[in-house]
Amino acid sequence: MNLHLLILLPLLTATAILFTRNLKQARTISLAGSILQLVLAFVLLAAYWQERATGNTAPMLFESSYAWFPALHINYHIGVDGISIAMILLTAFVVVAGVLVSWNVEKMSREFFFLLAFLALGAYGFFLSLDIFTMFFFLEISVIPKFLLIGIWGSGKKEYSAMKLALMLMGGSALVFVGLAGLYFNTSVNGGSYTFDLMQIAQLNIPVEVQKLFFPFAFLGFGIFTALFPFHTWVPDGHASAPTAASMFLAGISMKLGGYGALRVATFLMPDGAAAWSWVIILLATIAIIYGAFATMMQTDLKYINAYSSVSHVGFVLLGIGMLTHTAIVGAVLQMVSHGLMTALFFAAIGMIYGRTHTREVAQLGGLLKVMPFISTVFVIAGLSSLGLPGFSGFVAEMTVFMGSWQNPDPWYRLATILAIASIVVTAVYILRATGKAIMGPAMHSDHQLGDAAWNEKLAAALLIIGILAIGIAPFWLNDLVQPGVTLIMSKFQP
Repeated sequence: MNLHLLILLPLLTATAILFTRNLKQARTISLAGSILQLVLAFVLLAAYWQERATGNTAPMLFESSYAWFPALHINYHIGVDGISIAMILLTAFVVVAGVLVSWNVEKMSREFFFLLAFLALGAYGFFLSLDIFTMFFFLEISVIPKFLLIGIWGSGKKEYSAMKLALMLMGGSALVFVGLAGLYFNTSVNGGSYTFDLMQIAQLNIPVEVQKLFFPFAFLGFGIFTALFPFHTWVPDGHASAPTAASMFLAGISMKLGGYGALRVATFLMPDGAAAWSWVIILLATIAIIYGAFATMMQTDLKYINAYSSVSHVGFVLLGIGMLTHTAIVGAVLQMVSHGLMTALFFAAIGMIYGRTHTREVAQLGGLLKVMPFISTVFVIAGLSSLGLPGFSGFVAEMTVFMGSWQNPDPWYRLATILAIASIVVTAVYILRATGKAIMGPAMHSDHQLGDAAWNEKLAAALLIIGILAIGIAPFWLNDLVQPGVTLIMSKFQP
């Protein structure tokens, strides 16, 4: 399996879009490229399963490495395991759905679809990278497109939101770079050369004091991308002002870059640092879960509801990582995939509603089920998955995090687990209340000319719902996929 195709394909798609002359050409090329990426992701999944079935137990598969900047030992080194393939599948699903819901974007359509393809390029490169500097490079690639998408195609306080997002994410990047540099300059053994290679660093015994010093920089930096409390404030403003596809990318993919980096780089490469600082991670994650849930109850705008809900839900990712048990980390990975799908679906439904009613205020909506039954059904499905109803991905992911968290015998950690579980009740309250007011009841917009979902919107929603149900009804394939990667990470914590 040639992993370079997953990076070349969005790059070629973006380049081809630049030569289009109208909206029809731009969206056609964008959709074709995104579908090919989805097909390639499934081909990769099949090839991975085939390799494992033949007895290949290598930590990373389909590796390739090329010297990029030899003077600093920076290599273009890529490879995959089950965790990265799960993230690649998530990215492919959200990219296709994002293109479909943006089908009728008329303002600077060529530039819009170009930036979406460039975001996909950054995400694929990040999840494939096994060189931490190359990983950082792809992380940075994803920041500027977000800034432009919000600043140009956004609504409301879009300039303020775009600037706030860019500055906070660049601040997170700076912290990440300090953590990576700290690792790099402590990889020389017996006077040998330094390395950015992730797998080589994992085999070294980085001094405990070095890990304790630089772990907070790396974890906090990646945590900012994951809306770690109290550095989460870019999320509500960014989501509220972003166009629908950008909101789907931000919540569905970009926030997962931080979770993946916190797990793959900070926790895996600095296990002693993770163990020493785990109590801080648990504390901040628990606050984010509870605060995000209660803050969501106070919101009246549908996008703010989903944005603050995301702060709470990604708190489960960080909680699972901080618990440092095998089951909890599996749950964290499952939650990243689940949240990416369901929050992208939620933002898609909100965008469809806003495009027809021109409001996101819950008080100004009502009875939508009568005038747009398909969109309303999608909204309800997204909400039910968010509150963890059995049969949907949210239930599987959150229950796995809770079970893994309880396995940590520390009484304070178990108290954090209880508080996190209690937040489910609050989640049910705000989801059911928003659904009841916006979808049920008397119709506030009785004009039947509002129309229901178009073919492209139905296809986008169906694709994301299939992903949610595939995890909720038959979670074992995803669980088995990520198990070897989690086992490798947990091997660093064995006595």
